[in-house]
Amino acid sequence: MKVTLCQTNPSLLDVQANLEEILEKIALEKERGADLIVFPELALTGYFVGQRYHEVALRLDSPEINRLAAATRDTAAVVGFIEESPSLNFYNSALVAVNGSVAFAYRKLNLPNYGVFEERKYFSSGKQVPVFKLDDFSVAVFICNDLWHPSLPYLGVCQKADIFVTIFNSSLGSMGTEFSNIESWEIINKFYARVFGIYNICANRVGTESWEMKRSIAAAEAERIACTDAPNPVFDEQSFRFWGGSEIINPFGQTVAKAALYEPDVISADLSRELLRRKRIMLPYLRNDDPYFTFRELQRILYGKGERQKTAGEDIDLLE
Repeated sequence: MKVTLCQTNPSLLDVQANLEEILEKIALEKERGADLIVFPELALTGYFVGQRYHEVALRLDSPEINRLAAATRDTAAVVGFIEESPSLNFYNSALVAVNGSVAFAYRKLNLPNYGVFEERKYFSSGKQVPVFKLDDFSVAVFICNDLWHPSLPYLGVCQKADIFVTIFNSSLGSMGTEFSNIESWEIINKFYARVFGIYNICANRVGTESWEMKRSIAAAEAERIACTDAPNPVFDEQSFRFWGGSEIINPFGQTVAKAALYEPDVISADLSRELLRRKRIMLPYLRNDDPYFTFRELQRILYGKGERQKTAGEDIDLLE
């Protein structure tokens, strides 16, 4: 199966311009034989949408989503967007469209809400980790911070996922100067591929966007009183550069295709079930994994308060 990853530079809050670019890329890569075409997180909107998130949200029955789905006839695509549900909740979602139809929208589960990240202020959290079939592969989709919570990739593997599609928006400096996003993502992407024996399709974006730090009115007034001759902004604007570096990683944790840093790019790779088979024969990490044991332990940890176990003549609190 041929997978193509399109590393794009979306225009902030311009759904129509981003949609036209994505449709062009789907048509072109489909002609080149792509069976799956992947775009980054929030590829239709850009990242720092702030309080205007509802202006660029799309329902699954919207004309824009219908156009995207129709474009996937004879192929498949994963596209990041802001989803509005019929119940008027909003989600950071990934559209999964296969052969001309919407399969589902994966909704980001772990929404960051610290530093420059404000997702939980605006978006609801997803509730499931679905897996879908494409050709002979089972595919799980994750969005950015989801991969920083190991229980979620594990839920994908419990459903026999062969491929992770990981879409994200990672920028320089968004986690401070003592933390390298580039290094960390490269480690995480390879870790899951190697340990779980899966292909990992990792799509980041490029470009620069600004985030406005909203300071309280009290803080602004205190600054004005302390220095009446200085400007007194309520908003401090910071720019963040998304670094790209998208990659396709095989089940041995090896990078088979790598996109450019800081520039739009397109990369492709052929995925092989034979390679999956070889990895799982040579390094069968999950052979003895028992999700029922995990389930029992979670029940004990979450609901077994007060349960005690006797050992060597003593009672030991299992939650101690």
